Amino acid sequence: MTRAQVKRRLALAWWRQLGVAVAPVLVFNLLFGDGEPSVLAMPLFVAGMAAMFLSLPLFHAYKRALIATGKALDTVEESAAWLELDRVRLRALLGAAAPAWIAALAVFAGLEAVPLVLLTFSSIVIHLLYRIPRQLA
Repeated sequence: MTRAQVKRRLALAWWRQLGVAVAPVLVFNLLFGDGEPSVLAMPLFVAGMAAMFLSLPLFHAYKRALIATGKALDTVEESAAWLELDRVRLRALLGAAAPAWIAALAVFAGLEAVPLVLLTFSSIVIHLLYRIPRQLA
């Protein structure tokens, strides 16, 4: 597989993971978003905000894998480095989706629209950190 094909596959995987992160919030809010606020709404919002910090160690691992891939370009280890980058990035993207998934659960607790949007946008912004940079072209 060429480097351009690998980057294209990783870009498509990024969009797929973004959809997996955001879709539950949208679907649950459309289907079940008319609930009354409960006592669990605020703790779930706080848990969603705290889940953003889950991605810090995952981002450090991603950054190390990204640097290793950059060093392995045009060497024998390049394909293994791309595979490792993909593995580390998938785990990091799952961690980046945590605030949006907690927001999806918070829909059932009656969390208001503004906190739902904040948690969902925080997942989107964290997902933006995991795009493959142009320098690896």
